[in-house]
Amino acid sequence: MTDPKLLSPWIRRFLMEHIICERNLAPNTQRSYRDTLRLLLPFVASAVGKPIERLEILDLSSNQIRAFLLNLEVKRKCGMATRNQRLAGIHSLARFIGLHSPEHIQWCGELKDIPVKKAPRPLVTYLEKEEMDALLAAPDQTTAQGQRDEVVLLFLYNTGARADEVAHVQVGDLSLGRSPRYEGSSSLIHGKGNKQRRCPLWSRTAALLAEMVNGREPTEHVFLNCRGQPLTRFGIHTLVERHVATVVKSIPSVAKKRVSPHTIRHTTATHLLRAGVDINTIRAWLGHVSLSTTNIYAEVDLEMKAQALAHCEIKNAKVKKPWRENAGLMAFLQAL
Repeated sequence: MTDPKLLSPWIRRFLMEHIICERNLAPNTQRSYRDTLRLLLPFVASAVGKPIERLEILDLSSNQIRAFLLNLEVKRKCGMATRNQRLAGIHSLARFIGLHSPEHIQWCGELKDIPVKKAPRPLVTYLEKEEMDALLAAPDQTTAQGQRDEVVLLFLYNTGARADEVAHVQVGDLSLGRSPRYEGSSSLIHGKGNKQRRCPLWSRTAALLAEMVNGREPTEHVFLNCRGQPLTRFGIHTLVERHVATVVKSIPSVAKKRVSPHTIRHTTATHLLRAGVDINTIRAWLGHVSLSTTNIYAEVDLEMKAQALAHCEIKNAKVKKPWRENAGLMAFLQAL
């Protein structure tokens, strides 16, 4: 019979039963929890002087978890977001064990009391319209790779999709209207947490996609690399970085920005907001769960802030003499 104090069987159940079968978490979340444990278990085993397979639940004490989190920050140079993400995985494991093993409820509570750290929210980076236009024009249209890159960049900007979402778009996810106008075209996007949303496509985007996927099976990925394999999110990052390097030569302002596929996502949201699209529509467009997440774009757009300030500006106000020049008032005050 397996010793209920041992940690190993609980971790196997947590990874195989809980996060996959019971909660059906997204593959990226599953990998995040797995990677957290791959870092945590060797750290604790070294600290308590035991083999990993002989670690007990109570070996993951709150002091050990705090030491592990400090190690992430100091030695591994992880940011607050990464530190908090690792802690979230540990909290989830503690809840699972506490739920199925009542004798460990106190231990579970001690781990759940370890707080997340408040991290400063970085400013959202986005591209101005002329910068985005230059990026879309950067690929070399005389090559097959350049033609594919143009469609990837255009699809990123059109849909505001994440790199991972773009990488997983299949031919069957595209709903393309009839040529030449391709009106009513759209693409199904598979987002975080297995949520789906459908984004409309511009005629230009739909026409280029129709040419790219012509004759291909519905289960094939839309965007392929030079070997005919599905383009990964890392490949999309590299693609964007390659063309940003070209744009910097003609538009130096881009060099001051860290441009990634997610920057293009921010650009889409900001440009939609400037065009007068309401914030709730943008939330659905981007696949945000909470409207508060989308509201950051209303805060960062300097152009819209300047326009709002201009509406409030007081013009042609009469200049009044400062109170120091009112001799009567000064004499009154001195007499008090």
